[in-house]
Amino acid sequence: MSLSADHGAMPAGGGAAPVIRRVRADQPWRWLEAGWADLRTIPAVSLGYGCAFLIFSFTLAGLLFLAGYSALLPVFGAGFLLIGPLLAVGLYEASRKIEAGEKVRLADVVFVSSRNLSQLALVGAILAGAFIVWLRIAGWIFALFYGPVGIPPLSEFAPMLLLSPRGLAMLAIGTAVGGLIAFAVFAISAISVPLLLARDIDAVTAVLTSIRAVRENFWTMLLWGWIVALFTALGIATWFLGLAVIFPLLGHATWHAQRALVGEG
Repeated sequence: MSLSADHGAMPAGGGAAPVIRRVRADQPWRWLEAGWADLRTIPAVSLGYGCAFLIFSFTLAGLLFLAGYSALLPVFGAGFLLIGPLLAVGLYEASRKIEAGEKVRLADVVFVSSRNLSQLALVGAILAGAFIVWLRIAGWIFALFYGPVGIPPLSEFAPMLLLSPRGLAMLAIGTAVGGLIAFAVFAISAISVPLLLARDIDAVTAVLTSIRAVRENFWTMLLWGWIVALFTALGIATWFLGLAVIFPLLGHATWHAQRALVGEG
C-alpha cells in the first residue's frame, strides 16, 4: 500500500527539487493506516524487527540498572526519539520493497543495501551527536538544581522529581529544553532517512528537504510529531513491550509520510 500524491497532496510553491507537497492536516492518520497495512503484509519481518529492538531496549535498561543509573531511563527514553529514525532504516526498506511489488526477506531489512550508505551514516552521525548533546544538557540541568551529587536510583529519583518544588521545576525546565531539542531534530530527521533510501541524493539535501517539509506543513507535521512521541511513550510505559509493535508501525508509516510529502520534481 502506498500513499501517493493524489491522497490529499498539493504541489507547494517554488521550483526547487525535491518538490515539497502540502498535505491535509489529517494525513498523519493515513500514514498510520498505510504503515499498519505494511505491517500486516509482512508481519513476521516487521514484528521480528520490533522484537529485536525490544531485546535491545531490555538490554540497555538492564545495563543501566546494573550500573546504578536506572534514573537515566526516562532520559534515554526521550533520546530514543532523536535516534529512532535511523534505527528504523530496515523498516523503510521493507516498505519500499512492498511499494515496488518486491518480495521482502528478513535479510533485506537487517542488511540494508543502498547506494547512499555513506550519506545515511552522515545523518546517523548527526542524530547520534544530538543524542549526546541531549545527555550532556540533561546532566547540566540536574547539576543546576542538585549540585555535584550522584544520580539516585529510579525508586528514589521519581519521588524526588515529582514530590518537591525543586524537582518539579527541574522537570518543567528539562521538558521544555528537551522539547526544543526534540523538535529541532525532528525537523532534521522527519523524512531525511527514508528519502535517502528513495533517491540518489546527498545527506545535506535530504536534511534540508526534511526541514522544508516540516516548515511548509507545520501543523500537519506537528500532529505527526505528537503521534510519534505519544506512541513511543506508550510503548516505553509498557516496560518496552509495546514497542515490539509500535516501533515497526511508526517505521512503516514514516516511509509513507516521506512519499506523501516529497514530489517527483
